[in-house]
Amino acid sequence: MTQLPPLPAAGNLWRTGQLRAAGLNSRAVRQLVSSGGLVRLRYGCYIRGALWEKQSASLRSVQLIHAHAYGTLTTSTGGFVYSHTSAARLHGLFLWDVDDLIHLLFRVRPSCERLGKDIRGHTRPYSDAEVITRATLRVTTLERTTVDCALMLSYRQSLIIMDNALRLGADTSLMQAAADGLAGQRGIRNLRAALANADASAESAGETLTRELITRLQLPKPEAQVEVRSRAGWHRLDFAWKDKKVALEFDGKVKYFDYKPTAEVLFQERRREKALTEDGWFFVRVEWKDLFREQEFKQRVLTALRR
Repeated sequence: MTQLPPLPAAGNLWRTGQLRAAGLNSRAVRQLVSSGGLVRLRYGCYIRGALWEKQSASLRSVQLIHAHAYGTLTTSTGGFVYSHTSAARLHGLFLWDVDDLIHLLFRVRPSCERLGKDIRGHTRPYSDAEVITRATLRVTTLERTTVDCALMLSYRQSLIIMDNALRLGADTSLMQAAADGLAGQRGIRNLRAALANADASAESAGETLTRELITRLQLPKPEAQVEVRSRAGWHRLDFAWKDKKVALEFDGKVKYFDYKPTAEVLFQERRREKALTEDGWFFVRVEWKDLFREQEFKQRVLTALRR
């Protein structure tokens, strides 16, 4: 069995030149990639395989952006700005069903050959006030990022980002002013609809999609993030029809946020539900798959409300 060449002791992310300087020629790099010791993130940039394996899907998406910056020697004085869903990831916004393409904002449109297959270039005019620096990278502001995403993505994807941006403190007036100046722009209807229907109380993409589905199916509107008291203390419900004592809880947070709840968290959650059930509450629990079985979802809610 051929012994694999050792990786550099220091660091986890390397450009091709750095690997060569550490004594790894092209053949050695290919061997390491084939064995999983190295993972090629993009042309000319590699990450330690053991680190990549440990990263969640959301963290990997952010890592790809940093790999682009590292591989192209980008610094805070670079000639472009990370924008759209790339900026959304760097701001920590929720994203749903979005690819890992890297989006860059330029003053002047560059050639496609220069960008590469994993890059999308944009040139909608921007001001210096719409650019900030995050972790040494030039990124569009929270408001500009949210507007750009809403112009590019579907309505539901846009609503998720808008909800989360408001929760993180985005200025609605700035986004509304931007929308007012974009009449006729592709995607403007999505942007306006997302602005009109956004709710900063949503704590996950799943909660946003649940609210959107309830509205679209013309179901009775519940209150969001409802606080109720039981013998076990105060509890906050994702959605509730208080007059009917019906609660709707979205159970997809574990899958979406790439973490597993502790046994204590699960125990307390079930303890809370038991206490509220004793007080006459009825629970409708929703998972990701339920959001795409719309008529079944509608019937479950209506049955609960009629009980």
